[in-house]
Amino acid sequence: MIRFTWLQFRSQVAVATAGLLAVAVVLAVTGPNLVHLYDTTVVACAASHDCSDATTAFLDTDGWLQVAADFLLLFLPVIIGIFWGAPLAAREFEAGYLPPRVDSGSHAKALAGGEARMRSVGQHARHRAVQLDRHLVVEPSDQVRGERFDTLTFSARDIVPVGYAAFAFVLGFSAGLLLRRALPAMALALGGFVGARLAISSWVRPRLISPLRTTMSINGNSPLNIGLNPQGVHVVATTRGILPGDWVYSAQIVNARGHAPTAAFLDHACPFSKITYQPNIPACIAHISAKFHELVSYQPASRYWDLQWYETAIFLGLAVALGALCFLWIRRPVS
Repeated sequence: MIRFTWLQFRSQVAVATAGLLAVAVVLAVTGPNLVHLYDTTVVACAASHDCSDATTAFLDTDGWLQVAADFLLLFLPVIIGIFWGAPLAAREFEAGYLPPRVDSGSHAKALAGGEARMRSVGQHARHRAVQLDRHLVVEPSDQVRGERFDTLTFSARDIVPVGYAAFAFVLGFSAGLLLRRALPAMALALGGFVGARLAISSWVRPRLISPLRTTMSINGNSPLNIGLNPQGVHVVATTRGILPGDWVYSAQIVNARGHAPTAAFLDHACPFSKITYQPNIPACIAHISAKFHELVSYQPASRYWDLQWYETAIFLGLAVALGALCFLWIRRPVS
């Protein structure tokens, strides 16, 4: 059975091995230089609290490698699901090795054994790639940028890609077992994976842990967007730079009762400059800060790993549930 599995999937194993070797070579050549540059510039400048030039130079070094690493970590799970998981059972049906309905005998064992072996190979290869990628490229860059909660960054870092890969593989296998044709199974696996990712990141992740709320006074350094629109003066609190390293859900300008400033108040509080014909920004901020403050809803940086573990557990749980359904489907008696 091991020889049969190898003959069926040796091409996938060869491609995965070649890809892993290519990634390892690129990271081995460029990674140590990035780590050394980070240690000698960014870390060294922290004592003087003036790292703007050092961080800019560091982020400009091998920027293409950071982009490539992000794409690798984002798309590798779905590639595993489409090209490994989906054809695993579907091609057996198309080739006639399995009847339209399988019993609980040797065919079920063949599918189960093949699934386990290929999942082990795929997860091992992916784990090695993630280890190299994270240690040599993404970890230093993430520490400089401080954007770990960004949607794309969070989804391509640390342990959540492992959960994505396991779910994508089992989803692809389930689609192949259900549809019995490789191309429709691959399409279903792609749609199901993308749908699950969007649902989790957009709706579930922000609700896994209740966000914290804090109030901040408004001053000349507050990141306010002040300008004009057809209705008059508008003032909007922006999230950029409010709480570096944290995941800011929203930032609002409210008074003690939680109400936003009215249009009439803004028209009075933000007089126009006769020179620029724009609101007088210093005067505007002074009037607003007297009665209003910023209300920020956010997840602190200390909860990053909690969210990583929770989301990984969700996708691993989905993978286990789908795997159990596949097992029951394979083991069901032929009518």
